[in-house]
Amino acid sequence: MEIEEQAALTSGADFWHTRAVGDVPAVMVTDGPHGVRKQVVGEGLGLLASEPSTCFPPAVAMGSTWDPELVRRVGAALGDECLAKDVAVLLGPGINLKRTPLGGRNFEYFSEDPILTGVMGAEWVEGLQSRGVGASLKHFAINNQETDRMRVSADVDERTLREMYLRAFQRVIQRARPWTVMCSYNRINGVYASQHRWLLTDVLRGEWGYEGVLVSDWGAVVDRVEAVRAGLDLTMPGPDEPGDRALAGAVRGGSLPAAALETASDRVAALVRRAVAAATPGATFDAAAHHALAREVAGRAIVLLKNDGGLLPLAADEASIAVIGEQARTPRYQGGGSSLINPTKLDNALDEIAALARGEVRFAEGYDDPGAAAALAAECSVAVVFAGSEEETEGSDRTSLELPAAHLALIERVAAANPRTVVVLSNGAVVRTSPWDAAVPALVEGWLLGQAGGGAVADVLFGVVNPSGRLTETIPLRLADHPSYLDFPGEQGHVRYGEGIHVGYRGFDAREQEVAYPFGFGLSYTTFEYSGLSVSPVDGGLEVRLTVANTGPRDGREVVQVYTSLAGSRVRRAPRELKAFATVPLAAGESAEVLLRVEAADLAYWDIELGRWVVEAGEYTVAVGASSRDLRLEATAAVAGDDERRPLTTESTIAEWFADPRGAQALTEAFAAMAAAGGGAMAATASDPAMFGLMASMPLERVVAFAGDAFSPELLAATLKAAN
Repeated sequence: MEIEEQAALTSGADFWHTRAVGDVPAVMVTDGPHGVRKQVVGEGLGLLASEPSTCFPPAVAMGSTWDPELVRRVGAALGDECLAKDVAVLLGPGINLKRTPLGGRNFEYFSEDPILTGVMGAEWVEGLQSRGVGASLKHFAINNQETDRMRVSADVDERTLREMYLRAFQRVIQRARPWTVMCSYNRINGVYASQHRWLLTDVLRGEWGYEGVLVSDWGAVVDRVEAVRAGLDLTMPGPDEPGDRALAGAVRGGSLPAAALETASDRVAALVRRAVAAATPGATFDAAAHHALAREVAGRAIVLLKNDGGLLPLAADEASIAVIGEQARTPRYQGGGSSLINPTKLDNALDEIAALARGEVRFAEGYDDPGAAAALAAECSVAVVFAGSEEETEGSDRTSLELPAAHLALIERVAAANPRTVVVLSNGAVVRTSPWDAAVPALVEGWLLGQAGGGAVADVLFGVVNPSGRLTETIPLRLADHPSYLDFPGEQGHVRYGEGIHVGYRGFDAREQEVAYPFGFGLSYTTFEYSGLSVSPVDGGLEVRLTVANTGPRDGREVVQVYTSLAGSRVRRAPRELKAFATVPLAAGESAEVLLRVEAADLAYWDIELGRWVVEAGEYTVAVGASSRDLRLEATAAVAGDDERRPLTTESTIAEWFADPRGAQALTEAFAAMAAAGGGAMAATASDPAMFGLMASMPLERVVAFAGDAFSPELLAATLKAAN
């Protein structure tokens, strides 16, 4: 291609299409991730004018299933809908961590943990791409807030960056090979993501081996030339003729290597050809089957937080049920912004409850008149209150964790009127449940559940589905308890990630902070027992075996969670970290052996001195349980670890020298040589226990300076050589 054609190919033709250039046709990309948002007509971001598509539960709910296979099935269904709509790339999944519960876009993300997020994200991508439709892994990277999202600099140290915010991306990229990766709007330590060569080229392509297309978020590119120089391939939306001219001019003028533009255009062309080869003219999808899948996923996503006295499940012949709250009739089933889906069908909980109940079902809107709602509740045998947040949307963050005042008042009045009150929440990120949940015997976390959520809620309330969802983010007692509280949303263009690696439950556990409901928590209508834990080192990681038994009266699913810790680690760590999990279906009375693998890569931490991942040798504690704070069994296993010896230098402290066997021998011999050369007093000082405590933190070069001629340059060089 000519240089101008190459430049044209690296920007879009319009809001949703790549550019047709030469023999390379245009293909369509469109918003996801929980549905196919294909605009009907028009330019720009027409959020309300899109073709009907299945609105699956958003990632906040899908993540709570803790079931990778289920997420893969959703990805495959989305792929089928893309093929039917001639969409080549679906813009998802979103796998940014939930750093703060106030994040306005948290409903599009899976969890506050990088391992859980990475596993779920990889399955979503593999499911979608199994149908010949490309994923767009987003938002790369460190995009954890909506406040000032187009400019804010996320300021983060490299260990935190690697272990928390890049880890899920690395997993998905290396295992699922998404066709595209979408860069984020924000700056990272002062540099725009779209121009961050270290991130886009050194790490993504160099270290992780990524070969697909790097596309910008819509409007994220500030400078086309610098973006291509950094490794970005496709700027969206388009057209961007000034940018095209700038690229061509930079190549002709020699300020941009011709190979950089040629490589970017070649990648875009390869993506288009791949999509064209996979296109299926005349493809259709089964809307009814997809609605049924959406209901299955939603039912599996619901988390039962509280069930005092076994109030749930409700009996189908319950004498009378008061359904209270407009959200039962007019559901809030997805968040706002670019992921907004026009559903093929929409269930509501009121109708679905009435369909399953044999007794009387009565309704009150509730929010504007709690008094009338309370009176209705007092007349019925059970009350089910629907409440939830109303703020989660792309473009702005929440300002608090509180439910709307009218919803709180409604819960209080109804719970006082009827001791058999169930509260069903609908929210895209956690809300504060204390202190009002103390007066409520049953609490159901219903998230944003997609178009079939109303039926799924009814299924759980009546026990058609035994709840098996588990929290993927901690519910704090109050916002001020959260690890991110003092460093969100930042100021003057910067947000400092001051909590470091202690994101979410890691921070709560490190501070021994009481929480309302911990990470991984969720109740069931049955009970499970754990036994027979064994842990063995395998291939640098760990193999974990145990038996789980369903000891209750109902069929159910247990989510087995494996956490590891390492006492005496040479680096600061969280008290426990999730490393593996499995969803185990068990009939009443059934037991099963569960095998889980903790991979060596997932045990590694990022060593800032060595500049690489390191598995630290040691005796690891492996705890298995039903949440991060409900650990039923514990065992230990020795992990050989990696060679993590650090070269000793003159800046290494005396303590560091003596902690290294070769260093200790070399330095002992040096002190002996120093004594023989007339530096006996200094050598004697170094060997005195009391003085050693004083000298332990001193770099060797300072000790050498004190020793004068007794510790000669020749002796220092010989000591360094012997140690290293």
